[in-house]
Amino acid sequence: MVTAVTSLSRSGLSDWLVQRVTAVILLAFFGFIGFKLAGGVSYAEWSALFAQSWMKVFALLAALSLAAHAWIGMWGVFTDYLTERLMGGKGNVLRIGLQLLTSLSLVIYVIWAVQIIWR
Repeated sequence: MVTAVTSLSRSGLSDWLVQRVTAVILLAFFGFIGFKLAGGVSYAEWSALFAQSWMKVFALLAALSLAAHAWIGMWGVFTDYLTERLMGGKGNVLRIGLQLLTSLSLVIYVIWAVQIIWR
């Protein structure tokens, strides 16, 4: 059984809601980017777009949404498929190790995104 210590979440309902909200944010962000790119954009226009504060906030919100969405999805995969029964007694160790690696990677990616967006 998965304990609250390794889940880093409150409940299945809150995880479901966070994934839906982050999916809508990501859809809005990438839909907007796709719309801009479809019309053709020069480097100067692209640079001017991302120089605006509202776009920086939107991009940061998208990066945070991507990290939250990925964490909940990967946590679900790890807890569903890396169990003691399926992994022959090594499921908890492997699951916790992969959760730590995933969370560390996501933190690094968010820090990197912040540096890129606000540079």
